[in-house]
Amino acid sequence: MNKSIIRVIIPAFNEADSIGHVVSELPKSVSEVIVVNNNSTDKTVLNAENAGATVLNEDRRGYGYACLKGLDYIDKQSKPTDIIVFIDGDYSDYPKELDKVVAPILNENMDLVIGARKKELREAGSMTFPQIFGNGLATFLMRLFFGAKFTDLGPFRAMKYEKLKELQMQDKTYGWTVEMQLKVLRKKMAYTEVPVRYKKRIGVSKVSGTIKGAIFAGVKILGWIFKYSIK
Repeated sequence: MNKSIIRVIIPAFNEADSIGHVVSELPKSVSEVIVVNNNSTDKTVLNAENAGATVLNEDRRGYGYACLKGLDYIDKQSKPTDIIVFIDGDYSDYPKELDKVVAPILNENMDLVIGARKKELREAGSMTFPQIFGNGLATFLMRLFFGAKFTDLGPFRAMKYEKLKELQMQDKTYGWTVEMQLKVLRKKMAYTEVPVRYKKRIGVSKVSGTIKGAIFAGVKILGWIFKYSIK
C-alpha cells in the first residue's frame, strides 16, 4: 500500500466540528491530505491544519470548484500522484476504510472505485429521503441508458490519477460525482464498487439538508445523465 502515492481531497464548507476527525482518522497509507476550504466562516481551516492537512482556499462556492482546486494543486507537485481519493468533510464516512476503497485499484487494476453506501451498512437516518431517491433514480437511469452497474453516487471514492486527468472534469457544483461516473462509462474504464459503512453526519447537510439544495442537486445530476444519453 505504501508504494503508491495516495492523496486525499476533502472539500469543506463550515465543517469545523468534523474535519479534524476525518483528517486524523485517515490511514497511514495516505501521503497527503488536502482540505479545500470552500469559503468557510467557522474554524474549518484552523482545525484542518491542526489535524495535519494541507489547506487550500477556494472562494467560489461549489463542490466541483473545491475538487478542481485540489486537482490543480496536485498537478503542480513534483512528487507524482498515483491515486486520488475523495471523501466528504462531514464525518459521515469512515476514513479508516480508505484502504478498502483503494484496494481494487492496487489489486485488480481498477480505474475507479466507488464506496457504495449499502442499506445494511448505513446508520438509520444517515441518508435523507432526497438522497436515497436521487441515488436510486440516477443509478437506474445509468443502468437503463448505459448498462452501468453502479448502485450509488457515493462521495467516498478512489481513482487512478492519470485516468482522472483523462476525464477532463468540468462540473463546478453538485454534478461532480455523476459526471465522473458517466465519463468513466463513456471511456469504458474499469470500475467497481466496495460496500462502506455510513453514519449520520456532524452538522446539517448543505445539499440534502435544504429543499433548495436537494432540488438543485437533483437537476444537476439528471442534467448530466440526459446530456450523455443523447450523445
